[in-house]
Amino acid sequence: MIISGIFAFIIGTFFTQFYAQYEKNNFVNSIVTLSVEYSVYIPLFGFLYYSDNKEKYVDRISGKKNYAIIKNDVIKLFAIFSISEIIFSVSKVSFHFQLMQLSFEPYQASMIASLSAWFIFLVIINFGAKIVKLFKSSNS
Repeated sequence: MIISGIFAFIIGTFFTQFYAQYEKNNFVNSIVTLSVEYSVYIPLFGFLYYSDNKEKYVDRISGKKNYAIIKNDVIKLFAIFSISEIIFSVSKVSFHFQLMQLSFEPYQASMIASLSAWFIFLVIINFGAKIVKLFKSSNS
């Protein structure tokens, strides 16, 4: 999650500065930058999550994928991410927009907004992961 977030953060920072040269509407800049960050974050997170956990989804005896575990984890991830991503998106766009309204440079507004929204997001996502027991080991 952190790796994909860092890539999205860096690309979003460069993009918002570049986009500000063509779009003077700060709200539009905030929304489009969020979209660009998500276009990096979501596919990269999905790839890294699956790569890191793929042995968890394979039955050790038969060597076949255990679709029941995959389905269970997808439901848990969806539940956690639904709420957390909405909170992240609203806070990121709000902070980004407000900072640009205060005449911060677009890259500064993006960086501060992302870090602030990530802090809120990480608190919510960790709390959610504990609630749905996403990382509960099969031995306990």
